Amino acid sequence: MPRRGENIYKRKDGRWEGRICGPDGRYQYVYAKTYREVKEKKNEYQKAAKKSKKNAPPDSAAHLFECWLDGDIKGQVKPSTYDSYDCCIRKYVIPFFNSAGHQHLDEASINQLVKSVFELPGLSDSYKRKILTILKTSLKEILKDTKMSPGILDAVKLPKKTNSEVQAFTMGEQRLIENAAYRSDDMRALGILLTFYTGMRLGELCALKWNDLDYESGTLSITKTVTRVKNLSGGENKTVLLVGSPKSHKSTRKIPLPKFLIKLFRDREPCCADQELYLISGTTSPTDPRVYEKLFKRMLMQAGIKHRKFHAIRHTFATRALELGVDIKTLSEILGHSNVSITLNVYAHSLMEQKKIAMDKLNTLHVTYMGAAPYAVIDSVVNI
Repeated sequence: MPRRGENIYKRKDGRWEGRICGPDGRYQYVYAKTYREVKEKKNEYQKAAKKSKKNAPPDSAAHLFECWLDGDIKGQVKPSTYDSYDCCIRKYVIPFFNSAGHQHLDEASINQLVKSVFELPGLSDSYKRKILTILKTSLKEILKDTKMSPGILDAVKLPKKTNSEVQAFTMGEQRLIENAAYRSDDMRALGILLTFYTGMRLGELCALKWNDLDYESGTLSITKTVTRVKNLSGGENKTVLLVGSPKSHKSTRKIPLPKFLIKLFRDREPCCADQELYLISGTTSPTDPRVYEKLFKRMLMQAGIKHRKFHAIRHTFATRALELGVDIKTLSEILGHSNVSITLNVYAHSLMEQKKIAMDKLNTLHVTYMGAAPYAVIDSVVNI
């Protein structure tokens, strides 16, 4: 039977279909009467593609990008960052340069590559921007070891960055979700409450241990994050869970906890006496963020709320904080953003709503205490 991630499906007409990323970066399809046959066809195609890649001339563009991925960059960035580099370069860049007519790295080929990325169906502008940003990062390093003109970088045009309005839960929805979390027999559901009142990222939540809670100071320490990345060691599993440092140095932080949360976790600590156990899983192994997403999805279904990703809780925390008048710098530090401008850009809409509320208060001040005086002044000026 097909396994998750194989890209093999049974069609309505009874045939089996296998999907493969072709040399031009677009998907190719193979068909057969049985699952085993289509899997064999898929494997043969992939073996031929690998053989073609190994035979690439040493000065070819594909070879240059392969060398960059296999070089020092592995030890220079976090595993999760390298995983993004590896995925984007191998899925979109190398296949493009392995295709006919794009063997060499020059401004013309980069222009064609950028155009092909812009035309990729089913990808958001933000993901296309990510692909091209990684392309530019790799090109900068490749150019250091070649005689090519740095002007080639100018050919990488990034899509205009747009900040879509964040999807936060309403007060009513938050109340329903919190009630569902309280009622749940699953101890892991308490992580939902914790995130509603700290705004931490999902990976940070999964990495928490009991000793990260300080009841005396009433704080929570964020020092790690859990990510699932490609298994580069070539083991049986395609991916592995890694516990590493948070997103940026500002993401390592202490968050003051509301008193009700301190009491909530203090009451539940006796059953988890070992301080080295993970807070959410209650074991020596962290919870997989993907598994927790599924738990959250079930909680939303129980509460009768339309599905949104777990990250929406982080947005909800920030939205509630702004509604309560928390200043943007304090909010940025609690969220662990690398700088305040990120917070300003992400929550621009919420900030505008708070500005409108502030102006409404001025309107109330005018109506209550000032009467029609300003209008009388304006009329007198006009009459002059």
